[in-house]
Amino acid sequence: MDFLQNNLIYCIPALGLVGIIVMMVKSAWVNKQDAGDKNMQELAGYIADGAMAFLKAEWRVLSIFAVFTAALLAYSGTITEIKGVPMHSSWIISISFIIGAVFSATAGYIGMKSATKANVRTTQAARTSLKQALKVSFTGGTVMGLGVAGLAVLGLGGLFIVFLQLFHVTSANSVEMRTAIEVLTGFSLGAESIALFARVGGGIYTKAADVGADLVGKVEAGIPEDDVRNPATIADNVGDNVGDVAGMGADLFGSYVATILATMVLGQEITVTDKFGGMSPILLPMVICGLGILFSIIGTWFVTIKDEKSNVQTALNLGNWSSILITAIASFFIVKWMLPETLKLRGYEFSSINVFYAIIVGLVVGTIMSIVTEYFTAMGKGPVNSIIQQSSTGHATNIIAGLAVGMKSTVIPILVLAGGIMLSYHFAGLYGVAIAAAGMMATTAMQLAIDAFGPIADNAGGIAEMSQLPPEVRERTDNLDAVGNTTAATGKGFAIASAALTSLALFAAFVGIAGITAIDIYKAPVLAGLFVGGMIPFIFSALCIQAVGKAAMDMVQEVRRQFREIPGIMEYKAKPEYEKCVAISTKASIREMMMPGAIALITPIIIGFTFGPEVLGGLLAGVTVTGVLMGIFQSNAGGAWDNAKKSFEQGVMINGEMHYKKSEPHKASVTGDTVGDPFKDTSGPSMNILIKLMSIVSLVIAPYIAVKAIASDHKQEVRKEIRIEQKTDALGNLKTDTLLNTTDTLSR
Repeated sequence: MDFLQNNLIYCIPALGLVGIIVMMVKSAWVNKQDAGDKNMQELAGYIADGAMAFLKAEWRVLSIFAVFTAALLAYSGTITEIKGVPMHSSWIISISFIIGAVFSATAGYIGMKSATKANVRTTQAARTSLKQALKVSFTGGTVMGLGVAGLAVLGLGGLFIVFLQLFHVTSANSVEMRTAIEVLTGFSLGAESIALFARVGGGIYTKAADVGADLVGKVEAGIPEDDVRNPATIADNVGDNVGDVAGMGADLFGSYVATILATMVLGQEITVTDKFGGMSPILLPMVICGLGILFSIIGTWFVTIKDEKSNVQTALNLGNWSSILITAIASFFIVKWMLPETLKLRGYEFSSINVFYAIIVGLVVGTIMSIVTEYFTAMGKGPVNSIIQQSSTGHATNIIAGLAVGMKSTVIPILVLAGGIMLSYHFAGLYGVAIAAAGMMATTAMQLAIDAFGPIADNAGGIAEMSQLPPEVRERTDNLDAVGNTTAATGKGFAIASAALTSLALFAAFVGIAGITAIDIYKAPVLAGLFVGGMIPFIFSALCIQAVGKAAMDMVQEVRRQFREIPGIMEYKAKPEYEKCVAISTKASIREMMMPGAIALITPIIIGFTFGPEVLGGLLAGVTVTGVLMGIFQSNAGGAWDNAKKSFEQGVMINGEMHYKKSEPHKASVTGDTVGDPFKDTSGPSMNILIKLMSIVSLVIAPYIAVKAIASDHKQEVRKEIRIEQKTDALGNLKTDTLLNTTDTLSR
């Protein structure tokens, strides 16, 4: 135990390394599976090449951004003081930023590479059984989950050790420790910056292709969704990988890092006497998330089914809940071992057991968010059925129903989040809120495995359709895909919930570093900042959705051109020019992702340096509130529309009559799904990155806009208080008249 106690800090990156090693083993297993016949491998090759071409194009643009931003950070790190207040940064923050950006891009790449290997192998496995198809697709998703979590823990833990040595940190509450953590924020800034562009760019790509393929292929030409004759079908399948896999991987990598970092920043303010040199509140979030990787690996063992009639969703839920339960049990022993009996942060005193209760709150909030999201987006549930029923009266009523479902779906999650914030604060103050978010993110590897399984299954169904495999193969992949739509929606709900708690923790860290004690919305500039912040998620969403619309129009024109100018496509006598559709999506996504990204990065800087930290705090509050609401609304509405459309493939009962594909209600559901595509895969899931990135940018600039600290030798003001005491007797006559002089000394 003494050895573990003395070397705990080195165990953290080791846990990340374990995740990466297991990831490599599982990746090797996926690669060994049968990839099917030559035609299937050729189609899978188109998808893999298209996804890689997009990532390379995106990286070229983002490398320019990364170098420019790193140069600015390096310059800012050379500033030693502002208005007499010393700065605690270093030019090394630029190196930290670049490492974070590279790790984030690598996390997305690992997911994309895994998914493009697993998709065709899932198709081939579906020729034998549903059980084997689930095993291959989920293992492919597990590769991504472990890769993301492993890189995050290895990167944060490893850099923290390096910075402790580099800045000669001697104690947890020293100036040197503050510098080390300030420089470490660069890692999170790099991760979140790349995540935003990857999520927005990938989302624009996938939905431009999807909408274009649907409008011309399914609606106009009347051919199946993934028909090989549709020129946009390869671009559509590529989009599943660059948006829902690479984008989501970078997204949750950023969330994971930001959550741990926010808890470390607050933990550094806590002065304790413990067995770890006073560093236990700083190390705790890294330890919990590192062990969460091991618990997620255990959880994957439970994801299996017996036969064709088994419920895939139940198997995934079993794996998810088991990893959460193990994390909850283990957290009790970790907290009791690491933390002293009492802790105090900003005047709020709490016990170690209360920290454990806060972690449980985070796990419960994450679980409830997943359950609620599943209810609002799953096939066979009331919300999706309501959209199906209203599809019978046309396209307009389908849209109305979907919007209503999305809006209603915000109520329970927001109440749960509000309750979670209040409870975690009650137990352990602001540190409780931060550690609750860390507890929620502990099983990120498992959450991502479940999330990435969906796009792999979707691609597998596309390859089955394009390869014209027997109907039972497509039935098995559709079974997985329908569940995948729900798991993707729950993953987005989980990401948004974690973003809300993380943003509050980052907000608290920002307030401390910026030197302000409160944000008074009674002040006009602060209230103005609140309104401007509330507006930003709307303009951000508008730009994302508009970008999808523009790119989809280009895609529609190209698909129509090929149907018109290339004879024999519909008769399978000529091959469509898939690469031209891939190029349209790639160019559009790279071009259109810049403006939304610029808004997130530049707005806090302009507001902070122009109006000061308090107004910037108001801006962050507005962004967080409307961003969380917009994210939940759009993700759930889009997921419900999608599964309403998929329900028609199995047949649905409306007013006593069965309806299937190509019926009028089905056509209305296709319209709803098309509207929901940019909601659920572009703007909706980008909301959580938007609010976290703006909080991190604010945290990085906080020292430079901080209110000047109050010096202990400031002038003192003497206040005289005069009090007259009068007493009367029983008859009301004045008895005494006492004049008291009281002098108080107050700091100005």
